[in-house]
Amino acid sequence: MANTALHKSETRGKANHGWLNSYHTFSFANYHNPERMHFGVIRVLNDDTVAGGMGFNTHSHDNMEIISIPLEGALAHKDSMGNATIIHNGDVQVMSAGTGIKHSEFNNNKEQEVKFLQIWLFPNKRNVAPRYDQVSLHEADRHNKLQQILSPNPNDEGVWIHQDAWFHLGKFDQDFTLNYAVKKPKNGVYVFVLKGGVSIDGVALSERDGYGIWDTEGFEIKANTAGTEVLLMDVPMGIDG
Repeated sequence: MANTALHKSETRGKANHGWLNSYHTFSFANYHNPERMHFGVIRVLNDDTVAGGMGFNTHSHDNMEIISIPLEGALAHKDSMGNATIIHNGDVQVMSAGTGIKHSEFNNNKEQEVKFLQIWLFPNKRNVAPRYDQVSLHEADRHNKLQQILSPNPNDEGVWIHQDAWFHLGKFDQDFTLNYAVKKPKNGVYVFVLKGGVSIDGVALSERDGYGIWDTEGFEIKANTAGTEVLLMDVPMGIDG
């Protein structure tokens, strides 16, 4: 029988810095919950809103796979590898921090907030050469199906990372149902509801709820509302990969 963990949106850690409003699914910064340290190799799942004209000053990372998914607005990125780009809603950005990188993220639009997900995964290789990539996605490619946005394979759809992980986005009509097959034995899946409501094997989830499921080969997804949007993160449950 599958193991599961339900994380309702209101149980997340919260930090409001004025310019940044952040919800933490897992322990982060001043939010510490011994029962919410990680899900498999997912170490951080932050749901961030950055005020207009504000952002994150230059800071460092190492030995972490960092994925950013803009939900609204645009975020300017600069890093120590020489990249200077802008990511918009519809893009997915990845950084393999490896031996160490420095970067900044800034909302250049003083009139509009930026909302984005920041996700950190433990890598399966340490001290790799730092790298950066981003891709632009088509929303139509996830209508009533799962659009792969991340994998371990550089030749697959979406970005790739140093981990046996697969991410998918889906946008479903009401009552649309599909079955998901876990990509690799001993992987689990963390479902994060971006909009609307969904049921996973009959367990109802609302907007910004998270649901982990593991020790299973697959599960059923059913959209409970029109325009339901979900992010599925299929990841190793062991931190050593």
